[in-house]
Formats: sequence, C-alpha cells, structure tokens
Amino acid sequence: MSPALSAAAAGFGTGLSLIVAIGAQNAFVLRQGIRRDAVLAVVGICALSDALLIALGVGGVGALVVAWPGALSTVGWIGGLFLLGYGALAARRVLRPGGALTAEGEPAGSRRRAVLTCLAMTWLNPHVYLDTVFLLGSIAADRGPLRWTFGLGAALASVCWFAALGFGARLLSRFLARPAAWRVLDAVVAATMIALGLTLLAGA
Repeated sequence: MSPALSAAAAGFGTGLSLIVAIGAQNAFVLRQGIRRDAVLAVVGICALSDALLIALGVGGVGALVVAWPGALSTVGWIGGLFLLGYGALAARRVLRPGGALTAEGEPAGSRRRAVLTCLAMTWLNPHVYLDTVFLLGSIAADRGPLRWTFGLGAALASVCWFAALGFGARLLSRFLARPAAWRVLDAVVAATMIALGLTLLAGA
C-alpha cells in the first residue's frame, strides 16, 4: 500500500471511529432519514461541516480551540440548553402524540426548521471542536506532508457515514408504520438529547 493510500485509510478509520458513536447529531440524522424529511440537506450539512472542521484541524488551528476555553464554555451552555429543549419536544411527542401526519406516520416537517436544527446540532457542541479540530488535527500533524491526505480520508468517512445513516434509515420505515413505534423512537431521542444536554451543561 502506498504511503498516500495508507494515510487516507488511516484518516478514514480515525474519522469513522469519532462519528459512529451515538450522539445528538446522529440521532437527528437517523430520525430525519426515517421520516424522509430534508434528508439530502441534512446529510449535506453534516458532511460539509465535518469537512470544514477537519480542514481547520489539519490546517493547524486546533491550538486556537484549546486557547479559548471561555468560548467553548459558552458554546457548551448554549448547546446544552438547545439539546434539553429538543429533548423536551421529543418527550412531549411521546406523551401527547398527534398533529398532521405524513405518509410515514410522522408530523409534517419544515425544511427550514430541519436545516436550522441540523446546524445547531453540529455547531453548538463543543466536543465537535475538540474531537474534530483538535484531536484529528493533532493526529494528522504526525503524518507530515501527507496530513491533508489523512484529512481527506477523514472527510470521506463523514460523507459515507452520514449518507448511509440518512438514506439507509428509510429501510426502518416499515417497522415504524404505527404511531406507537414512533413514540418509542421519540423516547430514545428524548433520552439521548436530554442526557447529552445535561452532560454539556455539567462540563461547561
């Protein structure tokens, strides 16, 4: 295997290991994919945001992230409160289901709302900056002149993961044909968002 291919493969594996874990962003992409609501926009935002953050890390700005603990703390408070609010809305859907339903049995959504929520999920999480910009940037730096190839592999991992999560989620739609199944999904989403929100506030 050539050094360039090896660096790209290492970047792909490292990037995938950081984004596969269950989190607010992944839970949101999964839910949008099952609903078939603004999936392309959501997947595109997640993948492009990751690519930009990875580029910043590979470019050497990770030290700036660590140098601004106050800014990260502010982002943590805002992000934590946002996730608690989103989790509360999901919990409300569990307790009081209803509203205009789509063909998939889910209340009709708004593309603008989905885009804004996705942007918030992505950019209001301080761990995104620490993991993607600082951690990936630090690992990429060890690759020397091949650091950008490493970063390209990590960015490709994001594209593959979010595309698979968003567009592959529709395979679960037949299992969620009943409103009761959506209540279970919303309960999982609510628990995830509230737990992550509390974690962000505790660490801010």
